[in-house]
Amino acid sequence: MHEEKRHSSLGTTLITAIAPCVWGTTYIVTTEFLPPNHPLTAAVLRVLPIGVVMLAVLRVAPKGHWWWRLMILGLLNIGIFQALLFISAYRLPGGVAATVIAMQPLGVVMLSKPLLDFRPTRLAWIAAITGVIGVGLLVLNPSARLDSIGIVAAVAGAVCIAFGTVLTKRWTPPLSTAAFTAWQLIFGGIFLLPLAMAFEETLGTLTARNIAGYAYLGLIGTGVTYLIWFWGIRRLQASAVSILGLLSPIVATAVGYLVLDQSLSMLQIVGGMLVLWSVWAGQRQSMYPRHKD
Repeated sequence: MHEEKRHSSLGTTLITAIAPCVWGTTYIVTTEFLPPNHPLTAAVLRVLPIGVVMLAVLRVAPKGHWWWRLMILGLLNIGIFQALLFISAYRLPGGVAATVIAMQPLGVVMLSKPLLDFRPTRLAWIAAITGVIGVGLLVLNPSARLDSIGIVAAVAGAVCIAFGTVLTKRWTPPLSTAAFTAWQLIFGGIFLLPLAMAFEETLGTLTARNIAGYAYLGLIGTGVTYLIWFWGIRRLQASAVSILGLLSPIVATAVGYLVLDQSLSMLQIVGGMLVLWSVWAGQRQSMYPRHKD
């Protein structure tokens, strides 16, 4: 029975890992397919339309307190997080922003006891800390400059998504995973829409390449991936799921190397290996969890 449970957990982990791996392609799609200087508009177009389409098909509405719970989750997991992510990306070198955001698994480990009444293992702490170090080695540039507003935004983004992940695990909705995902995308998109309208110029004429990029990010990079992600959070430990998110910079670096002809230093290779170890360790500790206090 225990062996069957491990195999089931492994299958769930592999499926859930698809989401961050796809998110790792966001950078190259954004730079190579989308119009420049419209990050908030891109965020709106990748979450709101697909959320509306999903809801139009499902035609399911939350009841009672689930309205405000889904609104909170939509803001934490989608809306506020995306806004903070773009602020940090604009004010910090990509490596600095990615390293700070990579602290979110550590935040999930810290929040697991007070919000989920679950005490993570020592291996979970080690995996989360190693993951941050690995991402730093993988993406940081020695000449990277720091910006106080950018750092605050990145830290706030990491805290935001950590709370979102833990609360997604804590609140089991009386809705299907698809409806649960659709409402979060809608609430997150509604939050982002006025920000995009206020701070960015209207998009000009879109090319077929632009449309293909937005379609990929909306259908695959958001609709499918968030459906998988929230499905995985329901079935795995919150700390185990969150550390899978570190696969995103691994894929982004690999795609840059293979497609954009970017070079890899020995430090980056070491960093990548540390990240992969932390992901493995994060899943292994979840197979032998420590009991609640």
